Amino acid sequence: MKEFILPELGENIESASILKVLVSAGDRLEVDQAVLEIETDKATIEVPSTISGKIKDVFVKDGGKVKVGQVILRIEEANEQKQIVTRTQQVSPTGSTKKEKIEVSEQSKTSSAIAEFILPELGENIEAANVVKVLVSVGDIIQVEQSILEIETDKATIEVPSTLNGKVVELFVKEGTKAKVGQVVLRVENSVPQIAEAKTEKETAQTEPEKKEEPIEIVRGSATAVIIDNQPSITTHAAPAAPSVRRLAREIGVDINQVPGSGPNGRIRMSDVKEFSKKLHENRGSSSGQVGIGIKAETLPDFSKFGELERKAMSNIRSKTADHLSYAWATIPHVTQFDKADITDLEKVRKGLSSLLEHDGIKLTVTSFLLKIVSSAVKEFPQFNASVDMERKEIVYKKYVNVGVAVDSENGLIVPVVKNVDQKNIFQLTKEMNELAEKARKRKIGLDDLQGGCFTISNLGGIGGTYFTPIVNSPEVAILGVSRGAFEPVYKEEHFVPRLMLPLSLSYDHRLIDGADAIRFLRWIIGALENPYKFLI
Repeated sequence: MKEFILPELGENIESASILKVLVSAGDRLEVDQAVLEIETDKATIEVPSTISGKIKDVFVKDGGKVKVGQVILRIEEANEQKQIVTRTQQVSPTGSTKKEKIEVSEQSKTSSAIAEFILPELGENIEAANVVKVLVSVGDIIQVEQSILEIETDKATIEVPSTLNGKVVELFVKEGTKAKVGQVVLRVENSVPQIAEAKTEKETAQTEPEKKEEPIEIVRGSATAVIIDNQPSITTHAAPAAPSVRRLAREIGVDINQVPGSGPNGRIRMSDVKEFSKKLHENRGSSSGQVGIGIKAETLPDFSKFGELERKAMSNIRSKTADHLSYAWATIPHVTQFDKADITDLEKVRKGLSSLLEHDGIKLTVTSFLLKIVSSAVKEFPQFNASVDMERKEIVYKKYVNVGVAVDSENGLIVPVVKNVDQKNIFQLTKEMNELAEKARKRKIGLDDLQGGCFTISNLGGIGGTYFTPIVNSPEVAILGVSRGAFEPVYKEEHFVPRLMLPLSLSYDHRLIDGADAIRFLRWIIGALENPYKFLI
């Protein structure tokens, strides 16, 4: 028997909504066959199977939630064999004697059963823990209540006790790694007696009442995996908050244990931490004469007094976008630098090169050039291809160049990521960017296409506007906003001449990037836009 679990969906993605279960119990499943259609923060995807066989059990339903590492279904492999042990009772005409015959084909008296020990619940909203030490090894005999792991959560270091007896045959965690709630930690083998020796005719006649023929099913072949689902929760006395909420509290200097939770069962939400922080600053300002940085939240009025209303629930993408951008705005000290680039010559180059792509139906845009220019700029200014790790007080410099391009879709803002931009030419980048944008609009984009960005470009030129202040896409440290180009009179050689000017807006994380570095970076990009022949050569 094999179990199929929900695989990793991407960095920081712990769960997903189930849109549709595509298989049923009794179906024959093949490798790569779609099992589920799920929706994450940014995309709708199909989850393919990695095993084949007959589906015995399905543990999820349409409309539910599923966590990474959760068992989705159980598969019965083709090589598993079943045996039927038939008990036949024979009664003499007088009814005075009875004989039991036990028929077993190639069946031993005992067989090995495999039980899996999974990491139990560690407390509300705690999804994972650091493995400090593994206290057992393969081959060890363990007992119930024996400590297996030493783990560290946000608030405590604890030992995890076993709920199984037997011999450890496999270990799936290592010291220094993370273990998720529900993840298989180890497998234990123990001997399970299957059939007792046949009783004598005399013992049977004296002790057993007369029975009808009754089939007993015994599974043989590979050992059956048994999931232990009655493991006790481990109490850590930690505040009920998700790791992301705890991280926000640490970064803005809030004691998470003092924050009142507004969620179910007192769960602490990100908005609770922010509201608590605002009140702290307001109180400090009123008591010491300083001005607080917080703004009091206002309760919405009763809009129904003024006219007809319609309320619609946020889509999953819109909800997650709101949470992510709120977090980015609250934690990153934003500064935005504005400037213009003269793209008159670039436009001539763009139109000339576009003819080479017309037969493929691909349109060459300014964004294609910006992708290539940005990939060179971040190598000249490596602080723009970095992330800030406030917990470790470190700066993470990336040696690869992946650039996200914000796409406006019917379902909200989606940012596909073009990988290894520095290794591709203008034509390759244009084709890949168009394919990703089309997949994003049709909600067919994969999770891998949305991850790993180093820098983001948000081009609103096709819609209009002049300047805007884009929000940095955390954990990146900068984003370039592009508005609509327009002809303006530019003074050159004692004359005003019409030039096509492109408005640019560079938002950056002031924790890492200073204003002087930001304007140098932006002027470098402008220099490349204004000298396309030199840049392309």
